[in-house]
Amino acid sequence: MRLKEVQLDSANNLKLDIMELPPTCVIVISDGKAKLSELPAFAETNIVTHGGKVKRIRWNEGEEF
Repeated sequence: MRLKEVQLDSANNLKLDIMELPPTCVIVISDGKAKLSELPAFAETNIVTHGGKVKRIRWNEGEEF
């Protein structure tokens, strides 16, 4: 699974140490949940929403020729 759940504290605050994150990443927050994913070197990342919530995240990966 590419997306990893990010834990929120008891007050639903998101606290991250940016030195521990991948060099290129995305954090998606929706419906009281936060998830993190490292971005691939060559890809298109699409975030699909429905009803104001994130429904799906798609990666269209490629490789330089």
